[in-house]
Amino acid sequence: MSDQFNEELITAIRKRAESESGAATSADCEEITVATELTSLDLDSLDLADLLWDLERANNVEIDLDLSDAWSNLHTVGDIVEAVRPLLAKEA
Repeated sequence: MSDQFNEELITAIRKRAESESGAATSADCEEITVATELTSLDLDSLDLADLLWDLERANNVEIDLDLSDAWSNLHTVGDIVEAVRPLLAKEA
């Protein structure tokens, strides 16, 4: 199921992955879905922190996640969606 937040997150991930030197190729970035593994995009914990910061700025909210726990528990784009969506809804 695709929705606006999924697309916003995928766009943010695509931009971050494409901007990283040595990161996933543009072709890989075009195929990002909620099932895409973060490690397949060569994103690391710092990239996740930056991505969450980008989402905070874009949505004018504070995403309160413990990054070490998040990196241990968030493995796919869909995992990020499921973790962040309730935080965004709470802030709205």
